Amino acid sequence: MTRFFDDFALGEKFTTGEAEITEAMILTFARDYDPQPFHLDPVAAKESIYGGLIASGFQTLALGFRLVWDTGILAASSMGSPGFDELRWLKPVRAGDRLHVEAEVVGLAPSRSKPDRGIVRIAYRYLEQTGEPVLTCAMMHLLGRRQG
Repeated sequence: MTRFFDDFALGEKFTTGEAEITEAMILTFARDYDPQPFHLDPVAAKESIYGGLIASGFQTLALGFRLVWDTGILAASSMGSPGFDELRWLKPVRAGDRLHVEAEVVGLAPSRSKPDRGIVRIAYRYLEQTGEPVLTCAMMHLLGRRQG
């Protein structure tokens, strides 16, 4: 699916496929990037306010972005991102959870200084297998425009 800035419409929605998060994934990410005990040590995690091992919120954010990327919707024209807003971790993600992402285009802004690009603002809801949201955010995607 080849998409450019010009191909998006306000209110447009899409949904990703899903991915399961495993204990091994949680431990590996925690060891490398977020070594808090409730992400890294199953015994310590049981004694935490979470009552067991949970994925890092940053891992959840990254996994969901991978699911979005895998749709192909951004692949043809992505120039990166100037950032995101309103990031909220709503519910812990645990080993065995299956996540997918629902997205809605909430903003379109063609560049005034560089006519070959624009920013698409997308509101994301990351959901676990029962449909319960675990993360929400809005991300700005810098996308190329169709030429000619």
